[in-house]
Amino acid sequence: MSADGSQPVNGEKVHAFVGQVVNDMAAAMSGVMTNLGHKLGFYRAMAGAGPISPKDLAQRTNTHERYVREWLNNQAAGGYVTYHPQSRTYELPAEHAAVLADDGGAVFLAPGFDLISSLWLDEDKIAQALRTGEGIGWHEHHHRLFFGTEAFFRPGYKANLTETWIPALEGVEAKLRAGARVADVGCGHGASTIVMAEAYPNSTFVGSDYHDKSIEVARRRAAEASVSDRVAFEVATAKTFSGDGYDLICFMDCFHDLGDPLGAAKHARRVLADDGTVLMVEPFAGDRVEDNINPVGRMYYAASTGICTPNSLSQEVGLGLGAQAGEARLRAILAEAGFGRVRRAAETPFNLVIEARP
Repeated sequence: MSADGSQPVNGEKVHAFVGQVVNDMAAAMSGVMTNLGHKLGFYRAMAGAGPISPKDLAQRTNTHERYVREWLNNQAAGGYVTYHPQSRTYELPAEHAAVLADDGGAVFLAPGFDLISSLWLDEDKIAQALRTGEGIGWHEHHHRLFFGTEAFFRPGYKANLTETWIPALEGVEAKLRAGARVADVGCGHGASTIVMAEAYPNSTFVGSDYHDKSIEVARRRAAEASVSDRVAFEVATAKTFSGDGYDLICFMDCFHDLGDPLGAAKHARRVLADDGTVLMVEPFAGDRVEDNINPVGRMYYAASTGICTPNSLSQEVGLGLGAQAGEARLRAILAEAGFGRVRRAAETPFNLVIEARP
């Protein structure tokens, strides 16, 4: 310990941490470049094209070559594309194209950067919330959050919801194929609702969300997908959505955002058919903080600080579960709401999939 009582500083550790912060700064700035690459079609143009020059990429995407060259160098420095010095060309590996260019694939992550941009755009609101403890309603965020969330989550729903998650539930898929009644709570732009409606044409679906602007988009999306005949959307909270006798009630990545998740679970229990099922998809999390000290936990804690917890605190009760609530706490709420059988039905590196039955 030094003479003034402070802990001595290890110079090597300081330099190592400087390197970590510089890496994070580079990643944060490059996130904007990734978002631009997605929106301007750079990744799609490079996918399967082999080595390509800045001039060729600019021509394919109707952009300016000089800027494209700088963008490509950023991507090469970050390991997103491969630079070939002899030919001065750049290549998007097929494995990277699956993540950055294939919007129908299970691991398409590029839209997530638009979601992230909303945190920067709402930084002042988040700072005010941190100072005062006030909430921030979902509707109060920048519109990039709504569309970024839809685009980011849709690939995972398309890859997993009807292929893995619903088949993992006890007897639910057979009901849906025969013709069931489904409520999709907190549906946002309706991505999960529409994925289910396309897979199970004999069933009917009601998506609900308190955000009226999201419901307007959801109705458009249903019309575009030609499923409006079996899908309806309503403006309602998780404690007021209409109807009863539901065979399946879904909470897709929204339960932890609710101000009163217990009240929502009790309402779901009341309007569920006697042999019905609740499907809850939540961010993957362990029950202890130390279980979540990893890149996925870091990402989810950031979203929880700026989006999820503020949304909960803006509503009545304001329980503030947070995006890393963990399975044990979710189970406890469901049990208190009257669900006697609760189990983890499936999981991915990003998702906990919980089945609850009366």
